[in-house]
Amino acid sequence: MATVPRLDDDSAGPEARAIFDDIRAKRNTDYVNNFWRHLASDPALLAAVWERLQQVMAPGALDPLVKEMIYVAVSVANGCDYCIASHTAAARARGMTGQMHGELLAVIAMASQTNALAKALAVEVDERFRL
Repeated sequence: MATVPRLDDDSAGPEARAIFDDIRAKRNTDYVNNFWRHLASDPALLAAVWERLQQVMAPGALDPLVKEMIYVAVSVANGCDYCIASHTAAARARGMTGQMHGELLAVIAMASQTNALAKALAVEVDERFRL
């Protein structure tokens, strides 16, 4: 259950509606998803998160598909069902195939297992791996 209301265009304030319009324009869609609609309860937070997301997810040294796949992996680690679903959809839209998704899930599962083992065993980091 959400802790703040999901605002539609009519109930959102003008600052939030302006960001909704920016989301639509930049994503070339008429759809504004629930995450942004819940954030609209705090227009300043909505604006800050939307701005930061655009910066972080923009093409750079990592291509956008890789960024979406990393987002999926972190969302799995954090247990965020919403983010898993939305960023899996975004990764698919950017070209992630079923085979790639399967391999991503295998890597996430392997990392989860080895992370837990290394932590439980209190394995000291090898000197050559230290920064």
